[in-house]
Amino acid sequence: MTGTGEVQGGVRPPWWWARRRDAVGDVGLAGVSALECAWEGVAFAREAGVPTAAGVLFGLLVGSVLVLRRRWPIAVVLVGIAVAPAAMGFLLGVVGLYTLASSDVPRRITATLTSMSLVATFVVMYLRTRGDVEADTMLVVVLSAFVAVALTVPPVLLGLYLGARRRLMESLRERADSLERELSLLADRAEERAEWARTEERTRIARDMHDVVAHRVSLMVVHAAALEAVALKDPARAARNAALVGDMGRQALTELREMLGVLRAQAPKPGAGVRAGGPGGHGGPGGAGGSRGPGGAAVTAAAAPAVTAALFGSFEDGPSLAELETLLGQSRAAGMAVDMVVQGERAAYAAEVEQTAYRVVQEALTNCHKHAPGARVVVRLAHRDGEVAMQVENGPCDAGADGAGLPSGGNGLLGMRERVLGLGGVFVSGPTDAGGFRVSAVLPGGCRPGAA
Repeated sequence: MTGTGEVQGGVRPPWWWARRRDAVGDVGLAGVSALECAWEGVAFAREAGVPTAAGVLFGLLVGSVLVLRRRWPIAVVLVGIAVAPAAMGFLLGVVGLYTLASSDVPRRITATLTSMSLVATFVVMYLRTRGDVEADTMLVVVLSAFVAVALTVPPVLLGLYLGARRRLMESLRERADSLERELSLLADRAEERAEWARTEERTRIARDMHDVVAHRVSLMVVHAAALEAVALKDPARAARNAALVGDMGRQALTELREMLGVLRAQAPKPGAGVRAGGPGGHGGPGGAGGSRGPGGAAVTAAAAPAVTAALFGSFEDGPSLAELETLLGQSRAAGMAVDMVVQGERAAYAAEVEQTAYRVVQEALTNCHKHAPGARVVVRLAHRDGEVAMQVENGPCDAGADGAGLPSGGNGLLGMRERVLGLGGVFVSGPTDAGGFRVSAVLPGGCRPGAA
């Protein structure tokens, strides 16, 4: 079992040891083993008829092999088996078997060497006790087997247990590290989803405020321009235009007041889908993954539709196709020549489809007021099998008509496209050959699953 050479405490451990304390422990064990083998080498030298110094030196060399137990455990066990007939290396054999069993050596090699050590210990004990003990052969066999098992099996079992425990701990540590990495990745993805939800919510609020307010304000500007033009020539018409401007202004103020009232309202209690947040852009603890909603609340991705519904009403409360005539009447009152053509029988559409169709026509009429004053406008509405199609087309701008000077933010067509595509529909816009402009959209009768 080899070390990894890791740096511990800024000091690199020597050779194959992973930690300096492992090196110190192995050197200490090797020293004790060398002293034991040197002591047993004295008796071995007498039995073999060699000088005592040679036996002591041989024992020192054999015992010192234990220092290699982490690097070459197989070699240590083989040395212990080889010197078993010399009756030396008790500590060498026990520690060697333990190290072998706890290492990553294949189990078949461990079983083979353990069997060899068991047999060698049994044979040596049998040969040594057969002449020393005056007893029958069965007693000698039992005694030899007991000693062989006692010196071989416990260190192997202990090594197997500790090795399995170490591998289990390493596996658990790796799993913990893997889970930590996965949690970190999930946290990053959650932050990305929260950022996406914040962006989507900001876009949604900006789009809805544009659709709700811009149309009425545009009509106010158109009526104000007409009022300025006829104030001296036709006082009665000027009075009517002034009344219309006042009505439009009051309606726009009412809608703005409702929106600002919701934005300034206190955040709902926790548990209602919106969590109260403190000043700044991140909210309180646990609210970092949400966007900013009414009153500084942290809005999660799941609560985004609820916030939009609170700001602008639910789809069921919003405008529908039945209100198109009223919408066109407001444009006619502002001096626009607008006709409406309806094809097919109206079916029961989802509330979000009705509101989106209404907003597309509303924004298209607003663009006509801005960019094509005096042009004739045709609104076409077709009810088909499972879908509804709408088209707003204006002719070329009347050269004699004075524009109202309405500003354009460039978000009208973008907002219409986002609404239509969000429901799985088709949106096309562009100039016509006659010099006008056309906006066309097709919406499915039901809401696409998961559509906002």
